Amino acid sequence: MSTLTHYQIFDLLNHPRPLWLVKIDLSDLTLISIDLTGSNLSLSNLSKSDLNYSILIKCNLSGANLTLANLFEADLTLAVLNGANLTRANLTRAILSKCEMQEAVLVEANLSRANLTKSNLRGANLSLAILNRADLSKSDCSGAKFNNAVLQRANFFEANLSQASFRNADLRWTDFTSANLFKADLTNANLEGADLTHAILDEADMTGVNLEGAILPESPPPEP
Repeated sequence: MSTLTHYQIFDLLNHPRPLWLVKIDLSDLTLISIDLTGSNLSLSNLSKSDLNYSILIKCNLSGANLTLANLFEADLTLAVLNGANLTRANLTRAILSKCEMQEAVLVEANLSRANLTKSNLRGANLSLAILNRADLSKSDCSGAKFNNAVLQRANFFEANLSQASFRNADLRWTDFTSANLFKADLTNANLEGADLTHAILDEADMTGVNLEGAILPESPPPEP
């Protein structure tokens, strides 16, 4: 891990983009609104860093440590976060569309109202995460873990959720329209008011699921 003085970091971050910042230590720094478009931050340490409103479009953050990082309204469109650790990170209203996030760790992360459309979250761990009103439409979350997560009013329209785990998850009023839940584990999940219109539920484990007011694949919409 590259350890630099604050002056060296400030000087480096003012070089022309994209930057080569592999294995750099930027932990505990205030980097609000910084533009690192296209930079390589793989294996870097950004834990506890303040990246509010930052622009990280097309950045390579694979294997990076972003635990407890503040990424409120950050733009990570097309970023690569494969294997990154975002445990307890704040990604409220962040833009993560079309990202590569395979095997990423987002345990207890806050992704409320985040945009994850068309992102690749295969095998990611989002257990205990907060995803209220998050948009995961057309994302690939196959094999991902959402155990004990809170996903009220999240959007999984046409998402691939095959073999994903939602054990004990709060999925009230979530939109699963046309989603693929083949072999998904929904044990004890709360799907009250959820919309499962045209969803694929073949071989899904629905043990203990609360479906009160839910719209099932073949059921008519509730009366007003």
